Order: sequence, then structure tokens, then C-alpha cells
Amino acid sequence: MNFVEELKWRGMLHNIMPGTEEQLQKEMTTAYLGIDPTADSLHIGHLVGVMILKHFQAAGHKPIALVGGATGMIGDPSMKSQERNLLDESTLAKNQAGIKKQLERFLDFKSDAPNAAVMVNNYDWMKDFSFLSFIRDIGKHITVNYMMAKDSVKKRLSSDSREGMSFTEFSYQLVQGYDFLYLNEHYNCKLQLGGSDQWGNITTGTELIRRKNNGEAFAMTCPLLTKADGTKFGKTEGGNVWLDPEKTSPYKFYQFWLNTSDEDAARYIKIFTMLSKEEIAELEEQQSADPSQRVIQKKLAEQITIMVHGEESLNTSISASQLLFGKGTTEQLQAMDEKTILSVFEGVERFDIPGSCVISGIPVAELLTAVAPVYPSKGDLRRNIAGLQINKKKIENPEAIVDSSFLLQNKYILIQKGKKNYFLLTVK
Repeated sequence: MNFVEELKWRGMLHNIMPGTEEQLQKEMTTAYLGIDPTADSLHIGHLVGVMILKHFQAAGHKPIALVGGATGMIGDPSMKSQERNLLDESTLAKNQAGIKKQLERFLDFKSDAPNAAVMVNNYDWMKDFSFLSFIRDIGKHITVNYMMAKDSVKKRLSSDSREGMSFTEFSYQLVQGYDFLYLNEHYNCKLQLGGSDQWGNITTGTELIRRKNNGEAFAMTCPLLTKADGTKFGKTEGGNVWLDPEKTSPYKFYQFWLNTSDEDAARYIKIFTMLSKEEIAELEEQQSADPSQRVIQKKLAEQITIMVHGEESLNTSISASQLLFGKGTTEQLQAMDEKTILSVFEGVERFDIPGSCVISGIPVAELLTAVAPVYPSKGDLRRNIAGLQINKKKIENPEAIVDSSFLLQNKYILIQKGKKNYFLLTVK
């Protein structure tokens, strides 16, 4: 597989330094991509870079994932309007452990293949570097004029902010440049990958390698992803879409991809899956023939959910979707764990009910009027009982008894009133 050609047709290539493609065709090449460790989980904004590493390894090359333990203590000024909060060592260590676990779902770290992935932490080589040693051995090779010419620096210096730019942030590109130099010297790393906003920092690294060691180094970046409407990719009303199932449930993760627009889905299917050009072309034909079936969105959501959470979580998410939109079964509902139930029915009206009423048993008409006012009166319930379901089972008798056997996960009862009105009863 030609890595550069692969990225081109997938829309994942922005800038490439001359000679990079020739280097990749000449031999197995080692490349690294830096990952910001400001949280203990990746979010979907990181996935473009992670997928580039995945394609890089699939093309027979060796990927290095660099978790920026040292640079995370500084904060990258690129495209930012304010300086970041600095992280302490214990927080960084926790974040790195969480990130590595997630990366293992995408990259082969464990095999004995020559191109097995490696994870490194730049704190390991920066922590004992004295300030005097750094400015003497590294700083002398890059001029202030060169650093000032970077867009990220110029943007901050020309902004209206009174705070300006700290020396800490100004030095960031030199620290990142040293990462590339270190990996070049110790891992024979010749290429740095990153987002287009990183071009200035990456080329500082190639320049440092050239000036200090007269070495050869290359750079390649991918475009920063936005949605078709111009808004930022990966952000929802609730914030980031995380890979950690504790932060974003697999159901919500699946729904995010399922609900993308046709225009966005057509781009995302190329970026966030390993499907071939031919497979994607076939999906595009099907989508064009019948857009209402949303085959691209379904395949995209399926593929990326399996990659991040596994097939079992995908099946649970599909079952949950079917429940919400009227096709699910009682058995699917009973098989669902508590987090999925709460995730699927987030936002529906909820009523707390005393445990005593389900222990002794209570008629449906009394439960859904006097205890949990789903219906305004027993008469209204009787008139509309044809549309009533409890835990996805139709209820025909208003005097039927609801007891503890109805409880989902020992504490919930799902009420459906008509086609779209759901209520969740919680035993307290």
C-alpha cells in the first residue's frame, strides 16, 4: 500500500515535505505523532491522527505514539487564544495509562513484527534536562528570528490580549523540535505526522535535525476536520465525544456517527474506517439510490464503534436504538445494563416510586396515575390503554399487577405511552 496515495484519496493529506514520499517508498520508515495528555481518555478529535498511525502501520511502516508528558506541562500555543493550565506529574501518569489502553485497540504494540508500534513519553528524556544544558546544546541551533516567523507565534503576538505570550509557550516549538531530534537519534525516526496546525512545530524539528546533525527528516500533516456547516468536528451540546465508555457511553458514541449529515458521513467513512475505495464506492451507490436508508451512516457507526468499543458494545447500541425507535423487544431491554438504559432514555420524564408498591404489587391504573402521574386519571388511562406498553410489552388490562418481576436492573420500569412518549420509573 502506498501510504501517501492512501491518505490522498481518503482526504487525509494537507501538507507534505518534499522527499517524504520517496523516503517511504525506499524503506520501512519510522514516524511519530504526538498526543496531548490533558485527559485520561482520547476523544474523537484525536481519531484523525490515530487513524493516520493505523494506516501507516498497515502500509508496513513503524509508528511511534508520543504521549507528551513534558510538553503537556507547557501547553501548545498553536491556534490557541489562551495559555493552557499546566498538569502535574500524577495527573499526567494517569492520563497516559488511559490513552495507551485505547491506542492498543488501533495499533499493534505487542507483536514481534519489525513495524510493531511503540509508545514513548517525552517526559522520560526531558525530566533530567537542565535549563542550561538545553539552551546550550539545543537552543543555539534555532534562531529567534526563525521561531518568531511561525504563524502560531505571530498570531499570539499580534492579538489584542494584554497577556501576550509567555516564554514557556514561546519555547514550546523548540521542546517539540527536540522530541523529533531525540527520536531521530534513538529510534531512527525520520518523519513526524500531525494536524495542519502543527506544521510550524514539526518543521522546527526537521530544521533542528538538519542543523545539529546534518540529518534528513520529513513532515506530513492532515487537514483539521470541520463539519459541513463549518462548526467544530467532535463537539456536541454535551461537550467532547470521548472514547472512554465511562465518559461517553457506547450507545451515545454510536448515535453520534449514526446522526451525521450525508455530506459529513461521505467524508468520515473514508477517514474513520479501513474500508477500501471499492467498498466505499459501493456504499455511495447505495446511498445515492436510496438516501433514506442512510447506509453510509450505518456502516460508519458500525465500523468505528467496533474499533473503539468492540462488537458486543455495537450490538448493544443497535438494540438500544431499536428500543427507542419502536422495534426493540422486552428481551433486548432486559439484557441492557444500567448505564445503557440511562444513556438511551436520558432526557425522558422520570418518576421516583417507593419500593413498597412493587414489592406488594400494584395495579397498572393506580401505579400510572396515583404513584407516577403518567396519565391524568384512571379514565384517561383506560381510554388510551391500546397505546400503553410496560417494558416493551403491551398492557391490555388496567388492573394487571405490576410487581418486582417488572424491574430492570432491580430498579427501573420503562413506560411507553403511544409511539414516542417514554417515562422511566425508578424505585427508591
